[in-house]
Amino acid sequence: MEDFIVISDDSGSESSAGTRSGRARRLRRALKGQKLEPIPHRRLRMVTNTIEENFPLGTVQFLMDFVSPQHYPPREIVAHIIQKILLSGSETVDVLKEAYMLLMKIQQLHPANAKTVEWDWKLLTYVMEEEGQTLPGRILFLRYVVQTLEDDFQQILRRQRQHLQQSIANTVLSCDKQPHNVRDVIKWLVKAVTENELTQPPDGTQTSSGAGVLKASSDHLSPQPNLTRNTNQLVVCQLQRMLSIAVEVDRTPTCSSNKIAEMMFGFVLDIPERSQREMFFTTMESHLLRCKVLEIIFLHSCETPTRLPLSLAQALYFLNNSTSLLKCQSDKAQWQTWDELVEHLQFLLSSYQHVLREHLRSSVIDRKDLIIKRIKPKPQQGDDITVVDVEKQIEAFRSRLVHILGEPLVPQLQDKVHLLKLLLFYAADLNPDTEPAPQPAPQPAPQH
Repeated sequence: MEDFIVISDDSGSESSAGTRSGRARRLRRALKGQKLEPIPHRRLRMVTNTIEENFPLGTVQFLMDFVSPQHYPPREIVAHIIQKILLSGSETVDVLKEAYMLLMKIQQLHPANAKTVEWDWKLLTYVMEEEGQTLPGRILFLRYVVQTLEDDFQQILRRQRQHLQQSIANTVLSCDKQPHNVRDVIKWLVKAVTENELTQPPDGTQTSSGAGVLKASSDHLSPQPNLTRNTNQLVVCQLQRMLSIAVEVDRTPTCSSNKIAEMMFGFVLDIPERSQREMFFTTMESHLLRCKVLEIIFLHSCETPTRLPLSLAQALYFLNNSTSLLKCQSDKAQWQTWDELVEHLQFLLSSYQHVLREHLRSSVIDRKDLIIKRIKPKPQQGDDITVVDVEKQIEAFRSRLVHILGEPLVPQLQDKVHLLKLLLFYAADLNPDTEPAPQPAPQPAPQH
């Protein structure tokens, strides 16, 4: 098997990404009065000489020195770095890392836009689906692709908010224009999630927490599966980022998330193991999309569909009317099916709170104003549940579990049901301790 390069994903974090873009903006402001120019001809000739002599390390090092806030490389040189060096199957790890760092420097100083970007969907598909899957620089290329999408989208949002339709992301990830591309990303994501090395612990047991999915012990594994697992985890995170961008690039995130969730539904049902589904949902960046996918799964699992909109009342309905559509790894552990169902309701409630608080159903343009003005979320139909509603439905669900699984319930399942109850109280802003307690029946006066 080919060696893969894994670099710690610090640049993917929100804080480091903000620092990076802020530094780039300061550099551009400082040079605002200066005219941007191509790298001078004499220096460029030195670069082309290294290309003609097939000396990629020299090519990268010269360009690293020559690219500056004032000087940018020609597009054909950037294309050469991507296609002939980063995506070469014969370069050393050091050369590939240097090529990646060069591309990120160019991106920081001279961000690509829809007219200048030097990768296309055909190239990305080759890397993700065909012979490109074995390329050592595959994950570095994917990270570069996501960075160009993110930088261009954020830059247009800051400067030309009404022109998001002209972004790279809208060109390749719009549900309206390129739904087949979005389906490709979902397909690649599910493939990465279901790779055996990614989520299967050494003893073959299921994990039950998000952290556990990523923490299979390395004591019994060879270095190569560990390397592949780390690579797959990075691929999953980058593809989830692409889907979160796809939710935002069209005018209505609600419509986009509905369309993407419908595409995802069949793929999720085919994920064979619980730990893999857990990886799929816990790495999902878009809370609106996670809500929509889980809502569709629950709606299809109810014998009698509900007309309730996405709300707390809908979550209570799902609690006592749904069954799991998802595959269970072992028929002997039926309680795990119910444990996963409760866990998915927890995911739904948690993401729903983000959707409300962060105005995620509003367009990204309107959302910025809503957050700046500290506009409170509007009351939603179906969110006016009471403590009595929660207590009644939780008790009914416990009775349902006892009827199906027998007593006593597994402690882990009991704990999850209790946590779900607390989440419902929190989501509805209820305090059960302040509710009036039922009055005891009056006692007859003692006879004297």
